Formats: sequence, structure tokens, C-alpha cells
Amino acid sequence: MLKQLLLFPFGGNAKETLLSVLAINNMKKEWELTGFIDDNRSLWGKECCGIKVLGGRELFSKYPDAKIIAAHGNPETFMKRRRIIDSLGLDDSRYATIAHPSVTIAPDVVLGHNVSLMANCFVSCGVRIGNHCVFLPNTVIAHDSMVGDYCLVGSNVTISGDVKVGSGCYIGSGTRVRNKISIGAGSLVGLGSNVVSDIPEGVVAVGNPARILRKVPCQEQNNPVRKI
Repeated sequence: MLKQLLLFPFGGNAKETLLSVLAINNMKKEWELTGFIDDNRSLWGKECCGIKVLGGRELFSKYPDAKIIAAHGNPETFMKRRRIIDSLGLDDSRYATIAHPSVTIAPDVVLGHNVSLMANCFVSCGVRIGNHCVFLPNTVIAHDSMVGDYCLVGSNVTISGDVKVGSGCYIGSGTRVRNKISIGAGSLVGLGSNVVSDIPEGVVAVGNPARILRKVPCQEQNNPVRKI
């Protein structure tokens, strides 16, 4: 029996996750793509790849057996990601974890719920990934690294071995993180940065080498890395 899947919201990360689900179904039919959910009424009825926006979050209760991927967030809104996902009020058991068929995951990796791993990601031995995380295509997470809850990681990112990424971080596409580095909770690392020294909580850092530019305006996600 196929598992129903709802994608929230009708944004870029959810659309990218949809491609992973389609690729899974191309290999072996596993998911019934029920639709997108979005609180923005102007998007209701729109579609992506033939999958429609059905309505707002009240529909989660209409489909009690459906699994859910909540993939909200971008560089401008990443600091609100935890609040928005938590506001859905969904039990942890409702969330799915989706990995594109091309993803490599070591046997001892620990993955949380509501995690999206997109095409060609590589997750090495001893890695621990928390809940509610998105990893865009071609990203590498090397051995013994840890990524906390509510993180967004762009495409073509390399996280070297034994790195600790705090909860609620955004790591921009093309970033390289040196081994044994710590990135504090709630921080944003800009596109194409080279991170060669620790980054504290709640800051914006960018460049080669990455340097702190300013504080993140809203630090509502500055929580310690969850131990998983």
C-alpha cells in the first residue's frame, strides 16, 4: 500500500523534495503524492509537476494517515523555521524522511525525522543529523560530524570531518567547512564561504576565510545542538 505524502509549504525546498520523491517512485512506487499545503490562499490550486496546492494547514487533519515533509526556509526566513514548523502542532510520527535514490548514507548514520536529502548527497560514517533539516543536492557531510535540528544546508556544500553545526543554522551553497570546526546555533554562513575557524551563535559570516559581518536580526532559534 502506498504511503500518502503532503509537502509544506509551496516553496523551493518542498519543490526540490518533490523531485526526490518522484525519483524514488520511478525506481519503486512508494509514495502517493497527495499534494502541497500552504497557508497562503493565493497559492491554492497552483501546481508543480502536476501536484496541486490543496489548501492550508487545516488539511493536515483531513489526511490523518499522510506523512509530511515541512521544508520551509531560505536565507531571509531561516531564523523563523523552528517557530513555523513547531506551530503546525504535528506529532513527530507524522513526519517523513526523504532521501533521493542517488544519496549515499553510511550504515551507522543517525537521521532525525523531517529530513530531506536531495540528489547526490554523501553522508559519511558516524554522522548525526537532527530533526527538520534540508540538504540540497551534491552536499557532503564527512565522518563524525553533527548537524543540529532545523538546519538548512545549500547545494555543493562540503562539511569536513568532526564538524559540529548548531541548531537552526543556514549554510549557503558552495560553502566549505574545515574539519573540527564548530558553527554556533542560529548562524548563517554566506554563499561560497570557506570556514576555517569557529563561528559563534547567532551571526552572519561570509567570505574566504569566513568573517563575521553582523548579528542575525532574530535569534529565536539559538538553542544548543540537540544530542542525537
